Amino acid sequence: MTLTATTVAATMTTVRDIDGRHPYAQGIITSDAQAYLMSDSASPFALDITIDRDSKTPLHTQISEPLASLILDGTLPAGTRLEDELSMAKRLEVSRPTARQALQHLVDRGLVKRRRGVGTIVSPMHVHRPMQLTSLLADLSAAGHTTSTTVLDYTEHEADADDAEHLEVEEGTAVVSCTRIRCADGEPIAVLSNLMPASMAPTREELEAGGLYDLLRAKDIVPTTAKQIIGARNATTREAELLHERRRTALLTATRITYDQAGRVIEYGQHIYRASRYTFETSLFSS
Repeated sequence: MTLTATTVAATMTTVRDIDGRHPYAQGIITSDAQAYLMSDSASPFALDITIDRDSKTPLHTQISEPLASLILDGTLPAGTRLEDELSMAKRLEVSRPTARQALQHLVDRGLVKRRRGVGTIVSPMHVHRPMQLTSLLADLSAAGHTTSTTVLDYTEHEADADDAEHLEVEEGTAVVSCTRIRCADGEPIAVLSNLMPASMAPTREELEAGGLYDLLRAKDIVPTTAKQIIGARNATTREAELLHERRRTALLTATRITYDQAGRVIEYGQHIYRASRYTFETSLFSS
């Protein structure tokens, strides 16, 4: 049996864009529909939608965006198999290249992957983070993920020359360095290493329970601006172990210096992220 959404009333009563730009991005799925969709994991999932052939929205987008929405909101979990392009094209009465393009769009976004002999399956959770001055914990929580944090190291010491330069303080000033692992839905996403003036730093226990920026705001220290450099490199053996990746797997990196409302440096961060689970999202504007 091929799973479809047509047997459940109101499964696709409306569709809307994830960020409001066009009307084909997100299906409204009832709890009954979700239960039905996941009732037979051996069968491919086929989302029944009404194609609007008079719309300016490309046909492949009308297909890919509702599927993307179901993946992003967790209705279609990792490992769910989608119908093949031939079946999709025949069922929706579109050309095979259109169906192929719809699936390829999901592949390009990292939402699904193709496996020889298996087909197209939903990829493990992938975090899309906007380039804003927010904490990773806040972004993950806002996206509906269950988060957890493990503090690997927390030490207070006197600033050496490098520490003093990063934090714009005198050598010998008391500083705190800490390293944390941030997880989303039980999966490690990032290793976060931070250096902070000891006078501002949250405790180890506080960092286990909350996000750095929220904890600083509770002290009336407001993160206002930041300088950030995004890069990439291969994982060390230890990093691969912590992030559940293979050694020398490509990782995303971010080095950030954050300032408060008074212009003081409140943190210097060196963070690494799983490229297989994490994406930085930016908006570009013409000059």
